[in-house]
Amino acid sequence: MDLDTARQELEEFIPHVKNISDSSIKKMAGRDLMRFKEFKKQGMAVKFGRFTQKENKQIQKNVEEFLSLTGIDSAEKLLFTSRYPEEKDTIHRLKTEHHFCEKISEGIPRPWRLIYYRARKMFDPNNYKGRYTTEEKEQLKKYQALHGNDWMKISELMSRSNLSVAMKYSEIKSPINYGPWTKEETQRLMNAVKEVMRRKLQSEKPGSLLSRDQSNVDLWIKREQLNQPLPWTEIEEKVGSRYWRQCKQKWNSILTSKLTRGQELYKGINGLKAKINLIKRLNETKAEDASELNWDELSKAFGGVPRTYVQSKFHKLKVSSVPLWKRKTFSEIIDYLYEKTLPELEEKL
Repeated sequence: MDLDTARQELEEFIPHVKNISDSSIKKMAGRDLMRFKEFKKQGMAVKFGRFTQKENKQIQKNVEEFLSLTGIDSAEKLLFTSRYPEEKDTIHRLKTEHHFCEKISEGIPRPWRLIYYRARKMFDPNNYKGRYTTEEKEQLKKYQALHGNDWMKISELMSRSNLSVAMKYSEIKSPINYGPWTKEETQRLMNAVKEVMRRKLQSEKPGSLLSRDQSNVDLWIKREQLNQPLPWTEIEEKVGSRYWRQCKQKWNSILTSKLTRGQELYKGINGLKAKINLIKRLNETKAEDASELNWDELSKAFGGVPRTYVQSKFHKLKVSSVPLWKRKTFSEIIDYLYEKTLPELEEKL
């Protein structure tokens, strides 16, 4: 079936199909179209939104039957195959031979990908481990300071799910100042960052000019890419009136300002080039979820600016370019940017 025909036939079941990328249409034509037509014969409409208890039970039944059929001994191995590198090839082969896509979605009038994501959430053993202890919360803060929003990495370190650690971190609030930064606070932050960086450079390069000449600190800040991991909990203590996450965000804003001051890096032609490079890099990752991305690596597409800067640029890009982006999965957003937005930007360039 050609692409136009597939899109036209899917439109009967998915009203917003015009906003779905070509590669997603191809996948849906293979995985979903025949299912949708069969559901139509049964008088069942394609559904979106919250899964019902009946659908959850059907997913559980489908997974259990597939495990029985293939001999794979756990749902975790089936749905999180990358956690078992030694068995990965065998599991992938069994999933292909026994038509995993069709089996997992039997009896559920929804797009296959949504069913798959729901199954992963239901069967992740790291999802339901109870309340976080005080020690775990402190661990989470330290891991986030070290790894940023790499929730996949942090979830492995804490033996909790990606979603769990991301949501818990968003709940952690500081009991101290949330207002605008004062000049005094900003200066304390700058001094704290300079101090830890001077110590770091001195340990890496003994006898450096930086250890003897304070003015060279500012010169180094302007010359180096300083979006490297820093001991934010230590910096928090030195600032005194701000939570460490606030310190990190403020420093990133200062760093971005330093890197872009006096330059037109992200306007006009350079801005178009940066967006094009970012979309291409995102597409090359083949990531199914934002948590799988290495934002530090992607920041190179913008000249080595802080990861938070690139994340904000990506957010603005999807909001301004991708229709109904809130209803799309992460990979569908990337597909749309690559197939629809990229050619427009390249033509404009």
